[in-house]
Amino acid sequence: MSLNRILVGLLALGGVFALGFVVGSARTKWEPGSWRANLWRLGKPLLIVAGVFVLGIQLIPYGRAHANPPIEAEPTWDSEETRQLAVRACFDCHSNETRWPWYSNIAPVSWLVQRDVDSGRAHANWSEWGLDPDDESSESAETVRDESMPPRVFTLLHSEARLDDAEMATLISGLEATFGSSEERNDD
Repeated sequence: MSLNRILVGLLALGGVFALGFVVGSARTKWEPGSWRANLWRLGKPLLIVAGVFVLGIQLIPYGRAHANPPIEAEPTWDSEETRQLAVRACFDCHSNETRWPWYSNIAPVSWLVQRDVDSGRAHANWSEWGLDPDDESSESAETVRDESMPPRVFTLLHSEARLDDAEMATLISGLEATFGSSEERNDD
């Protein structure tokens, strides 16, 4: 299913939500001095519409096909320690060995997780090593060094991906030894 169809579906559901808001507020009988009662009268239709919205988006199938493709080839890592650190911090998005947590089955979070995994594999997939001429693995050390990888939202949800300073330094030097650096690639 294309992203455009998903967005159109969300827009339509948003319209239903807005309609529920308008209908709910128009039918509300306001009582002076009772803000809680007024809030409940207005909020009840909104909660119902929000519930229908959340249930409705579960019908959009994007982001729940969690079959990992086969592992074709893996790089020759400079050490087993580098590989283990990469498995902890990188493999969920940059390999075909993604671990799909329970929340990756619930929209709209499933859409975000799927997008991140698809994007990560497109940039560098260490389970299909050598098959993609546009692989950006040589930039891996630099993205870890400038702390853009692993993303903060990922490390918040995956405590095992949080590396201390020593582990981060080991991973960076290991990635440089395994893939080279983006500067080396630009010099060629």
